Amino acid sequence: MSVDKKTFLVTGGAGFIGSHLCDALHSAGHEVICLDNFFTGSKSNIRHLLGSERFELVRQDVNDPLSFEVDEIYHLACPASPYYYQIDPVQTIKTNVQGMINVLELARRVGARVVHASTSEVYGDPTVHPQTEEYRGNVNVLSSRACYDEGKRCAETICMDYRRQYGVDVRIARIFNTYGPRMAINDGRVVSNFIVQALQNKEITVFGDGSQTRSFQYVTDLIRGLLALMAAEGFYGPVNLGNPEEMTMLAYAQLIRKLVGSRSSITFLPLPPDDPRQRRPDIRLASERLHWNPQVSVNEGMRKTIEYFRPLIDQQRVDQPRILNPIGKHVPAHPSPNGIL
Repeated sequence: MSVDKKTFLVTGGAGFIGSHLCDALHSAGHEVICLDNFFTGSKSNIRHLLGSERFELVRQDVNDPLSFEVDEIYHLACPASPYYYQIDPVQTIKTNVQGMINVLELARRVGARVVHASTSEVYGDPTVHPQTEEYRGNVNVLSSRACYDEGKRCAETICMDYRRQYGVDVRIARIFNTYGPRMAINDGRVVSNFIVQALQNKEITVFGDGSQTRSFQYVTDLIRGLLALMAAEGFYGPVNLGNPEEMTMLAYAQLIRKLVGSRSSITFLPLPPDDPRQRRPDIRLASERLHWNPQVSVNEGMRKTIEYFRPLIDQQRVDQPRILNPIGKHVPAHPSPNGIL
């Protein structure tokens, strides 16, 4: 069966999730334009695609005007780790708002379909469990996390206004915690923190008493969900994409320590402000409308992710470039864990 070849723009395409999406689209025979400013993305994630005539890398900030001829757009550009999105919160807000407007203006001009990568953080510290798409959330607008949480909520509003006012074909995916190969070793997210600490036999740091819960999905499951949302007819969401296999943070730490075979002890640190107590997606809508369900278990996914990190630790060949943030300050190569995402 022949492939209906299209040209895709993936903003944030050199990031953890974006690079896996570029792989999937390229493997399907499409042309892919990867746009990234490399604030948190890495060229190593997409280096294997650089020689292809169907792949183009554009170094550009999504906050600058976009001018491409494309059929469909996946908008993933925005730091997703609490450490990185809090380095320059004003820039994070700009990326969520102005970047979203730029993507939608491009889509409006060229008639492209858009999938916006929103987040489970729009639910804040939820009072409804599990979280359904109808739940409106519980977010502290004055929190240090609000640059991301409220920024993503505002981006969803902009998407819906462009749909209503201009007829832009935009879809919203609310992405729950995702992990897998190509996570940055120093991004401050809980899975990479736990794995790196366990592989180095260092103390595994858990915030609070470890009773707060998360539901982690493996990256290949998420990619299938994003592709299904783009291909869906008559459905634009918002839709939860996540794995409802819920565990406490202490249980995750213990599982990773066991899978690694680590001698690490587990220590507890104060819980960051406004850190959600529970997080589990209700995925009935994704199952019904996209025929999508996660396929990779936590045990299987964690094993694959550990095997990705193991040689990086063993061979001490971790790529840690100096990262220059938008206001000209250098980011430390090893941020302390900051928040749970």
